[in-house]
Amino acid sequence: MSTEVEPFEHEDRWVLNLRGLSVARVCIDFRLTLALDAGWEVVLEAPARLSAGSLHTSPGLPLTPGCQDVAAALPLFGAKVLSAVAFKSGVLRMVFDSGTHVTCSADTSFEAWQITGPRGWRFVSLPGGTLPSGRPR
Repeated sequence: MSTEVEPFEHEDRWVLNLRGLSVARVCIDFRLTLALDAGWEVVLEAPARLSAGSLHTSPGLPLTPGCQDVAAALPLFGAKVLSAVAFKSGVLRMVFDSGTHVTCSADTSFEAWQITGPRGWRFVSLPGGTLPSGRPR
């Protein structure tokens, strides 16, 4: 019997319940991939922001996976997830125990990001900013 908590759907977002999972691997190609414990994987394909604290006080650093400009994300290796929220507008927001925030907005033409997990969970920010149900099929 599994004790893991499944993602929970709200009217405007999914709370992914990745709290406490560590970034076990950081991979860079034309995407930025954060492989988490327990079989979860976060893949960023569109530009994102890496910040500390509020975006209102610190705009942070750009992450551009398409041209491998993601060195600022390397310190996420070993960090633990405090919060991960997939908004139905297509925005992904993650907060780590290091105080680092990652925010990836939807893209008008491409899938901006995707998150996959055990038992068929899959969340994808579709072009134009929609997020279909992530429920396993």
